[in-house]
Amino acid sequence: MKVAVVIPSYKVTNNILAVLAGIGEEVDAIYVVDDCCPDKSGEFVSQHCSDARVKVLRHKKNKGVGGAVVSGYRDALKDKMEIILKVDGDGQMDPTLIPLFIAPIINGEADYTKGNRFFNLDDAVSMPKLRYFGNISLSFLTKLSSGYWKNFDPTNGYTAISSKVLALIALDKLSENYFFESDLLFRLGLCRAKVIDIPMQAKYADENSHMNVKKIIFPFLKSNLKNFRQRMVYNYFIRDFSIASVELILGTLLFIFGCVFGGAHWIDSIITDIPATSGAVMITGLSIIVSIQLLLSFLSFDIDSIPKETMTSKL
Repeated sequence: MKVAVVIPSYKVTNNILAVLAGIGEEVDAIYVVDDCCPDKSGEFVSQHCSDARVKVLRHKKNKGVGGAVVSGYRDALKDKMEIILKVDGDGQMDPTLIPLFIAPIINGEADYTKGNRFFNLDDAVSMPKLRYFGNISLSFLTKLSSGYWKNFDPTNGYTAISSKVLALIALDKLSENYFFESDLLFRLGLCRAKVIDIPMQAKYADENSHMNVKKIIFPFLKSNLKNFRQRMVYNYFIRDFSIASVELILGTLLFIFGCVFGGAHWIDSIITDIPATSGAVMITGLSIIVSIQLLLSFLSFDIDSIPKETMTSKL
């Protein structure tokens, strides 16, 4: 199968040549996307890299990492590439792992593979603490929004995707910033693509990270909640309507009723200094308990509905 690598390039001139040199013969084309880099990394690659597989794409305006990857995706699809990887140019991702990422797609075991830096405990410990806890939080949010409950490390940018599945995704709707990987997982979930994690170890040396965890937590939370809402509506009310849909509706309504009803009686008892009646307490407790049972049952259904077959086998 024809394999391509997309490398978003922004302030990576110190490491990108080593990354390019480490890409093996299993790769047919390499797309370096200069995202209006102030260091002119695209020109730097053109001048110092003689690899005939390398094609430099240039943005006149900075689009962010997601926008750069999408540009590479578009060119790779035009060139009829069948598997397209995304590798960062900062040297954190070992290009010798590429065969591990493409093997499940070639063998029909996955539509999309992504790195997982948390698979081995020793590898996770090497991650800077702020990134570690940030990724733990973001992983749960992305599980919720994408429906890939058994996958971890959603912000990992080391990925490979089948061009057949990539063609199903509206590339112009993908997030252009650091939410790109999480947003792509959400859209893969809507396509019912099968995703597999590949254990890997990131290398943290003298490279500069352009992602500020403190600044992205709340935008990531907002975007994940938006995607979660869209996934619920699409999967459980437009594409299908099942007992899980009923559990979601009743569970949510009962939980809201229990909280509002119980809260109102609690506030009233504080104001009047008269304890709430046993009936009010029972109604509140029963509503919340039943709602939690319904929502847990829905969650179990949602986790079990993770795609188990590849889309590429159906296309």
